[in-house]
Amino acid sequence: MNRFADKLSFFAITLWVGGLWAIGYLAAPVLFSSLGDKMLAGMLAGKMFTWIAYVGMGCGVYLLIHRLAVFGGSALKQGFFWAVLVMLLLTAAIHFGIQPILAGLKEQALPKEVMESMFRDRFARWHGISSIGYLIESLLGLFLVLAPRRS
Repeated sequence: MNRFADKLSFFAITLWVGGLWAIGYLAAPVLFSSLGDKMLAGMLAGKMFTWIAYVGMGCGVYLLIHRLAVFGGSALKQGFFWAVLVMLLLTAAIHFGIQPILAGLKEQALPKEVMESMFRDRFARWHGISSIGYLIESLLGLFLVLAPRRS
């Protein structure tokens, strides 16, 4: 059973980090560059970011529990544990904190697009904060992928 749990942890890393990279750095940019309708591109990208946020939260919780089960309290002394925890906190902060703010600004801007409204600067600021958080999460994911396997 322990072997299965270890394999599942590798799968969780692959799914979470691969999803972050595929959506954030491939799918979303392709949507915005290919679709003429930026609102549609934003809506589709937003749905993908929502899905990967839930995937990430599930994977992150599993990885933390697995790490604690394998290493006990010494897991708290490992960079891997803290990288996962920070990624999980960033995911939650972006999804439950920043995304609702962005959605609210879009709603307030209607019938205009948010970038054509008086909310443009606030939207751009929060979107930038979200992007920086996503980049940090992606780089921490790289650490997880490259981290030596001790379990």
